[in-house]
Amino acid sequence: MEVSVIGSSSQAKICKTELAYRDLRFCFGKNNDKSKILSRKPNSVCFESQTARFRKARLRFTLEAVHSEAVLESKSSTGSNSLDKVRLFVGLPLDTVSDCNTVNHARAIAAGLKALKLLGVEGVELPVWWGVVENEAMGKYDWSGYLAVAEMVQKADLKLHVSLCFHASRQPKIPLPKWVMQIGESQSSIFFRDRSGQHYRESLSLAVDDLAVLNGKSPIQVYHDFCASFKSAFSPFIGSTIMGISMGLGPDGELRYPSHHKPAKSDKITGIGEFQCYDLNMLNLLKQHAEANGNPLWGLGGPHDAPTYHQSPNSNNFFRDHGGSWESPYGDFFLSWYSNELISHGNRLLSLASSIFGDTAVNVYGKVPLMYSWYKTRAHPCELTAGFYNTASRDGYEAVAQMFARNSCKIILPGMDLSDAHQPHESLSSPELLLAQIRTACGKHKIQVSGQNLASGAPGSFQQIRKNMLGENVLDLFTYQRMGAHFFSPEHFPSFTEFVRSLSQPELHSDDLLAEEEEATESVHTSSDANIQMQAA
Repeated sequence: MEVSVIGSSSQAKICKTELAYRDLRFCFGKNNDKSKILSRKPNSVCFESQTARFRKARLRFTLEAVHSEAVLESKSSTGSNSLDKVRLFVGLPLDTVSDCNTVNHARAIAAGLKALKLLGVEGVELPVWWGVVENEAMGKYDWSGYLAVAEMVQKADLKLHVSLCFHASRQPKIPLPKWVMQIGESQSSIFFRDRSGQHYRESLSLAVDDLAVLNGKSPIQVYHDFCASFKSAFSPFIGSTIMGISMGLGPDGELRYPSHHKPAKSDKITGIGEFQCYDLNMLNLLKQHAEANGNPLWGLGGPHDAPTYHQSPNSNNFFRDHGGSWESPYGDFFLSWYSNELISHGNRLLSLASSIFGDTAVNVYGKVPLMYSWYKTRAHPCELTAGFYNTASRDGYEAVAQMFARNSCKIILPGMDLSDAHQPHESLSSPELLLAQIRTACGKHKIQVSGQNLASGAPGSFQQIRKNMLGENVLDLFTYQRMGAHFFSPEHFPSFTEFVRSLSQPELHSDDLLAEEEEATESVHTSSDANIQMQAA
């Protein structure tokens, strides 16, 4: 199989060097121990299932070193919106660096970086975890694993976008720092709590931002010291290899409350989520706000008539389209307070990041979620529980865009691979309308927008991404998530290369892209000593 990716002016022709079969036949697991390479642990991502198929067909991967050779193209790339104007990044695995500060599956990443460079990808995104770097004690930082990755990226002549993650991950399991979790054992109020009393222990409650709850320091002070240490440790890379830094703003790094932290069953429509305002510190803030507004009884807790996590909007009274409590004076009071607390939290963190990195050549980003379920209802309940006071009669993203503008930060929007056509009709969802609304608010306040996908390989995803990247409002950059076993699989990687190629050919329509993807699949041929070559063109 020959996979060609056409750049805007030249074709990179590849010389033989056998790497991918040797270096991509491993697990994206917790280490590079050879005895575990062929393991099938549920929490590791492994290429063995794919390479076994190749071996049966007597196939091998070969990845080849690059030399440039000018080639005349059959199709011109003269359009105004082309790859020349869109920066494409690919996310590295979430567990690129282990909790022992070693680089996981280093050979895989090195081979992957070379493959991405051949395709014309500009750079990669690296998640940097608070729970890895400052794990043992406050102020004790170990950047060694991440510095090693930065050196690998620099050596591959790629750019690096760093995501500072002040949250935890469930899969792969990356908890908050040990010393933070120890504090949380005796002071559970540092975490969000829902109406039933369950705590969310994967990020700190925004209500403690300025409280000295972490061994005499506030979370804002701890985040500041972390960012300052990062700036010092990575100074040789900042402005040359590292061109962008995303500031973690909450659960999954996004500016939101953890309103959907209980995963829904695969056969269920996404519920509306729950308000996360029941930890002691959030309740104190609510009480103070209610008393200041002359309604102390409104400060006793969140809405009593709101549904639970997986229920629909009409399961109780609060979110009903007509006559729901969200439209009452109390509803407006609560939703305004709840949303303003989230925006204030985002402002504190982006202001911190801008103050630290403002004198460097890097851009600072923050991520806003795409809470698109139930968007076609009047109440927009998924957005409300997540902290965005956005309804059919109120624009909740104006204030968010203003906050980003105030801090001179760029915004990251996920879900650019999602289309309305592929949403369950019953969910009344509209990722396209919500994305358009947020981008309109950003455009009004001159905020540059970057994009990400949510579901790798979803139906029609590449066409939808391309539509969002090369439309009237060209993105600042797009980060495709995420490198791993599926990314390099024969079911996915050929389609990805054709997608990259299409970005430099703006005259190609979605039907053309589908036809080229089919041609790429049909081009697979085997022989007794056949090689599968990735030829970047």
